[in-house]
Amino acid sequence: MLWAGRMRLGTFGILLMLVHTAAAACEFGPFPYRVTGIVCRMTKPAALLLNQETAQVIQAAFRNAKFPNITGERSMPLFGKVAYELTNIQVNGLSIEQSEVELKENDAIHIAIKNVTAFFKGTLTYGYTGAWFLQLFHSVDFEIESSIDLQINIKLMCQKDQVAADASDCYLTFHKLKLHLQGDKEPGWLKQLFTDFISFALKLVLKSEVCNEINFLAQVLANYVYDLAANFVQDKDISVDIALTSAPLIKANYLESHHKGLVLYKNYSDVFSDSVFSPSLLTESRMLYFWLSEHNLNSLALAAFLDKRLVLTFRGEKLQALFEMEDTEAQRKAVQMIFQGTSYNDSVAKVWSLAHPQISLQPEGTVVKSLVAAEVSIFPAGEEPLMVLYMEKEITVTIQAAYAEKKLILHASDSSIEFKVFKCTADPSGNDLSIRNFLQTMISVAGIPEVISRIELALTSLMNSKGLHLFEIRNPEIITRKGYVIVQLDFSFPNHLLLDFLEKRL
Repeated sequence: MLWAGRMRLGTFGILLMLVHTAAAACEFGPFPYRVTGIVCRMTKPAALLLNQETAQVIQAAFRNAKFPNITGERSMPLFGKVAYELTNIQVNGLSIEQSEVELKENDAIHIAIKNVTAFFKGTLTYGYTGAWFLQLFHSVDFEIESSIDLQINIKLMCQKDQVAADASDCYLTFHKLKLHLQGDKEPGWLKQLFTDFISFALKLVLKSEVCNEINFLAQVLANYVYDLAANFVQDKDISVDIALTSAPLIKANYLESHHKGLVLYKNYSDVFSDSVFSPSLLTESRMLYFWLSEHNLNSLALAAFLDKRLVLTFRGEKLQALFEMEDTEAQRKAVQMIFQGTSYNDSVAKVWSLAHPQISLQPEGTVVKSLVAAEVSIFPAGEEPLMVLYMEKEITVTIQAAYAEKKLILHASDSSIEFKVFKCTADPSGNDLSIRNFLQTMISVAGIPEVISRIELALTSLMNSKGLHLFEIRNPEIITRKGYVIVQLDFSFPNHLLLDFLEKRL
């Protein structure tokens, strides 16, 4: 046990050395906001909410602390020297009455944990020393009843370009430390003797081990949050670089971190140095804020295009719903000319982007401009497949986004369509405007909403696969401005996530 305790202390020392060395190694340019693509701001109400989970971390710290054996001796009249050893020290029970958090501007997150009642148990071995040797011949079980206050100051810093937590500024204040020997059956003088000169050594050990474990868990939790964030912005070969562009910021009412937000995709290298971010763009009325640059959304669109994700196919009922959006003579005539009597089950439509979509963030919404190709092929019985329609068109559409009932909702408006290429076997000359007019109406009324619906489902599924549906998000707002978008919301923390993590850690 003593070896295990020393090993853990050595591990902590190495960890802290790495934290401070890495923090010093983080170098930021003179204008870090210019390369900031993503900003996360957590306000004090969110910090207060998360502080409610502090008890779980503290309990884990006490349970997981590796207490070394405690040995000592003392000269006593008549008995000579009395030697003792406390072994197998472990927590037998723990309760926390109150926890408070305060954000100290440009300094630290101050957490005050009051009235921690902890019971420790173990074995006390004691005996008497002679002139030439030590003889230990009594062992009793003991229980220590304690009442403790904790003061923890957590500093946020940069470690390997990510947020790191240093909780080494930790203090324990003991209001009670009472030793019970075998249910108080031992003689009173023995209990008083060991209570007096064991208490001081025991306090030192508890302070060292518990504070070290809290510091260790704080760093582990910081890494856990980073890994969650990194995983959330990654899907297969597409990921986002969330390295810090400046040191984490602590204000009296919020915490804030600034990240590069550069898109990473195979050999594609993203560069960004013209951010419009300013802290004044975010308020403090909601619990959580995310600020995203227009550049980053454009880069994500490019990566999706390069990864050939911007392709959709329609068959059967879906295809029928598109081409039979209204029951008119003009519609029936156009469908007959295009499909030449072939059923929808023997036909397929394919839509894809010819170039990566251009995204512009404006107060009225997200404006998407894209050059799109579409083709319809039929498979007549006993004949070779035949492409009966091909067109290229430039589509511009404004999209407003919202999030409700754990689903992303996209609403398209102000769409425009300009045909660039149009080929139809039913109209080789291209003089029959009825088909083109029908298709333009179909694309506007049914085609664009259907594509938006597919994107809604795909993005919702992707976000849920990252665990977003586990959070209770309240009143989320997605606000677009020229060049950036702000996502602001209130939330409830899913308790089981932290519990699951701590169980795996232990």
